Amino acid sequence: MAAKSNLTNMVLVLGVTCLICSAVLAGAYAITKDPIDAAAAQKTNRAIAQVLPHFADAEYNEEGHYYTATDGDALVGYAIESTVVGFGGNLSLMVGITPDRVVYNTSVLSHSETPGLGAKCSTDAKFMDQWKGFNPAVKKLSVKKDGGDVDAITASTITSRAYAQAVANALAVFDKIAGQAKIAGQAGNDAVAGNEEIAGQAGNDVVIGNDEAVMPDSDRASSEKEEHSNE
Repeated sequence: MAAKSNLTNMVLVLGVTCLICSAVLAGAYAITKDPIDAAAAQKTNRAIAQVLPHFADAEYNEEGHYYTATDGDALVGYAIESTVVGFGGNLSLMVGITPDRVVYNTSVLSHSETPGLGAKCSTDAKFMDQWKGFNPAVKKLSVKKDGGDVDAITASTITSRAYAQAVANALAVFDKIAGQAKIAGQAGNDAVAGNEEIAGQAGNDVVIGNDEAVMPDSDRASSEKEEHSNE
């Protein structure tokens, strides 16, 4: 009986302890969730502001992982999240692209590159500044070692290649967005043209109907004369 009693007590104590720990963890999560989310949102907003010109609003597309930045009715550009594998792990960028398909700027969101080497992708001014106004229609988007126009970080070619690939992936997303917008615009124009054609045809039908319904004065006079002779 004593052993049974001890086992029961142990189970009860363990259960109560688990409940208390769960409650503490839940409370800590509830307390810290909002500040953590706010800090993450602030970091993201800073990254968007860094990679695009001045904008008033930015709407997030969760499926495509990009922000559409606008200023009133004007499209400012797209801030596109792009993640690739670097030398030490994932390398995540925010790439700002203006409507003319020019890279306005880039910003590192996170990385796992080697300190003092690949990690310079977020601190080396020379490497970072070359992405400002980078036009892929004029420059080749690959490191110079591979025949491109991108200056690699010293002793960090793999990281530099990964960075260039992240920018290239963002441009591919931009092309997809632009293609969808073009299709939507063409569909809108076709719909307007179709409506105008239908409205024009309807107007012509009404005019024809009215012409048929109105009897010319000469015909009306002849009809009235014929009615009087019949009387």
